[in-house]
Amino acid sequence: MPVSDAQRRVRRSPLLFTAPIVLLVLLTLVLGWEIVRANMSAEARTDWPWRLQVLDMEPLGSLLAVAAGAVLARAQYARTVRPFLGWRSDWSAGNLRGGVPEWQVGLLNGGSHTVMVEEYACLVVLRGEPGPAAAPWTDVQGAAAVLTAAGLTAGEDFQLVMVGNFPLVGTGSYETMKLGAFSQRFVDRVEALYLRVRVADTVGDSHERILDALKGARSSAYQRPAP
Repeated sequence: MPVSDAQRRVRRSPLLFTAPIVLLVLLTLVLGWEIVRANMSAEARTDWPWRLQVLDMEPLGSLLAVAAGAVLARAQYARTVRPFLGWRSDWSAGNLRGGVPEWQVGLLNGGSHTVMVEEYACLVVLRGEPGPAAAPWTDVQGAAAVLTAAGLTAGEDFQLVMVGNFPLVGTGSYETMKLGAFSQRFVDRVEALYLRVRVADTVGDSHERILDALKGARSSAYQRPAP
């Protein structure tokens, strides 16, 4: 697999994360400067650069407390609104022509807040071809073109859902949004199909998870429905 299956944060909001951190660091440096000045003699503080006073200690302490509180509050809120991207897959029927057994894959957001899908990409690895490191990420249309060129038929061997920039609602259940359905012939001809989902939460952080769509499809633990 190209990367870990675990969800990871890939970007933080420059405005809501970086700016408060930078402010906190600057105020901490100013505090250090003022502490050094306060421990010097009055005569030494008459010389440059020690005579430079940026802020009085009292307002500086208040600003530092506010900045630290903002950073901690932002971190706590970011944990509260963080999505929990999950996926489910099982043998089913009803989406492919002929009612053949299909390996159906669905995505869910187990978090308590809605997130916005930023990016959705696919990576196809056919049987007998180099591993995922040699294959490019592409969109759904590109993946469908690769699969069609390999002799698979859309609607009969596979069905991939186009995923755009839309809100993925947090759910308290295990109801999933369908990402695709794949026949037994597809499972036999395709070594792996990876689906990369990247979403943005309400504080502007981006989270990503890569799904191994065919994971478990060849396992004897799943009972295939009769065609």
